[in-house]
Amino acid sequence: MLLKDEVGMLQRVPLFSGVEPTKLKLLAFTSDRVSYSAGEILFRQGDEGDAAYVILSGRADILVDSDNGPIKVAELVPNSIVGEIAILCNSSRTATVRAASPLEALRIRKDHFLRLMKEFPEMTIEILRVLADRLSHTTADLIDARSTK
Repeated sequence: MLLKDEVGMLQRVPLFSGVEPTKLKLLAFTSDRVSYSAGEILFRQGDEGDAAYVILSGRADILVDSDNGPIKVAELVPNSIVGEIAILCNSSRTATVRAASPLEALRIRKDHFLRLMKEFPEMTIEILRVLADRLSHTTADLIDARSTK
């Protein structure tokens, strides 16, 4: 895929929609394009948070460990971003991400991701929106789970 195609894909990610194309070009150039087969692990719960991933094509499952084995808590689709929580919190991964189908992603190193946030406050606001939305859904799921007990 050409650099301009990767920039076009990044522009479709809500998180990066307000970032100027020249910066996205730099981001695409400094990021790694990675491919996974169905069933391959992008990262595991507990791993160091060294990068975020933008899903370019394919699907992935977000899994969390439990006493009864892994539980699927969400599915990632193209234009989704994953892995940013460990970067922002400077902590280990909160979940495992496994390719559910052949998958292509852009791997954005932690230092590049944080630099973008500093340079583009609108991106930081969008990250807050994404995280707040995830928290809202998680809270609703928790309420549903507790009310069925």
